[in-house]
Amino acid sequence: MRQTPVRCSVMRGGTSKGLYFQADDLPSDRYARDAVLRAAMGSPDPRQIDGMGGAHPLTSKVAVVRRSARPDADVDYLFLQVWPDRAEVSDNQNCGNLLAGVGPFALEEGLVEPVDGVTPVRIWMENTQSLAVAHVHTPGCAVDYAGGARIDGVPGTHAPVPVDFLDIAGSSCGALLPTGNAIDKVEGVRVTCIDNGMPVVCLAAEDFGVSGQESPAELEADDALRTKIETVRLAVGELMNLGDVAGKTVPKMSLLSPAQHGGVVSTRTFIPHRVHEAIGVFGAVSVATACLVPGSVAADIAKIDPASGQRSLDIEHPTGFFTVTMDVADQDGGVVVRQAALLRTARLLMRGEVLVPRAVWAGR
Repeated sequence: MRQTPVRCSVMRGGTSKGLYFQADDLPSDRYARDAVLRAAMGSPDPRQIDGMGGAHPLTSKVAVVRRSARPDADVDYLFLQVWPDRAEVSDNQNCGNLLAGVGPFALEEGLVEPVDGVTPVRIWMENTQSLAVAHVHTPGCAVDYAGGARIDGVPGTHAPVPVDFLDIAGSSCGALLPTGNAIDKVEGVRVTCIDNGMPVVCLAAEDFGVSGQESPAELEADDALRTKIETVRLAVGELMNLGDVAGKTVPKMSLLSPAQHGGVVSTRTFIPHRVHEAIGVFGAVSVATACLVPGSVAADIAKIDPASGQRSLDIEHPTGFFTVTMDVADQDGGVVVRQAALLRTARLLMRGEVLVPRAVWAGR
C-alpha cells in the first residue's frame, strides 16, 4: 500500500496529547482533511490500533495552526476532536489543554519570532472566536521545556506556560449565563448553565444520589446515573443556544461536591459520555466562574465570598486540582469576568511525518 507523508508534531499540551499540524500541510477541503485526520489517528476503532490515537478522547486530539492575518493575533488555532470509536471529527468545542502547546509549536515551526527570555504568543482560537496569550519560555531565543512547574495529571515538572484568556465569556452560547438565570430546574434537577470558554452544566452530586467523590470508572459503570445525566444534557442544549446536542461534545456535565483537599469545589466531569480523569482547561474556567455567581449550584457548594477583584480558585478533580486566576467585577448583582488566567505546561514529544494511505489523501 502506497502512503502519503504529512508533516506534524506530537505534543503534550496540559493533560492531553495530540497531533499538531500547520494548516498548509493538510487538505484545504474539510471532508478530505477530516478523512486524513481519521486515518492518521486510526479512527474509527476503539483501540485506534492502526494510527497514532491513544484510544481515549483525551489522546485523540488535533491542533491545526496557521500564521494569522489578524492584527491582534500571531497565529490561528483550530481544535479538532477525532473520536476513537466513530468516523467523526468535531470542531464544536475548544481545547485549552492543546492550546498550551500551540505557542511552543508556533515557535518551533517558525510561525512566530522568539525573543530572549519569554515570548508572548497571541493565539486566535477559531472554535470560539476569542483570543488567548500564551507566555513561552525562550531563553537564548529557543523554546525550553524544562522547568519547575507542576500540574496535576502530568508526571514531573516542566517549564510553565501561563495562558491569559481575553473576552471568552459566552463564546459558544452567546452569554455567560445562556439561560439568563443563575439556576434553572431541568428534568427535576437544579442546574447552572454557564459558558466562560466552555459550555458547562454544573450539577450537585447529591441531587443524583452520589457523593461526587467516586472515581471516573465507578461513575462510568453506573448506567442509571449516566442515563439521567444525559437526559438533562439533551434537555439543556436548546436552553443554552446549542440546539440539538445529541451528537455534540458540548455541554460538559460537571458533578460538584464540597472540596476535600483545600480547594473551593470538587468536580467529576462527563465529557460528555466518558468521565474526565481530571478536568478540561475551559471546563475548569467555567466551573470557577460559576463559583462566583451568586445563587448558582456551584456557589451554593463552594460557599466563598463573591467579592470583586482578582483571586485564585483551586478546582479539585479526580487526580488533583486546577488553579484558575479570575478577575471579576460585580454588576447589578451579577458577575462580569474581566480576565481569566491559568498555568499549563507542554512538551514536544516527536516531530516528523505521519503516514496515511494515498487513497485517503486523494479522496478515494
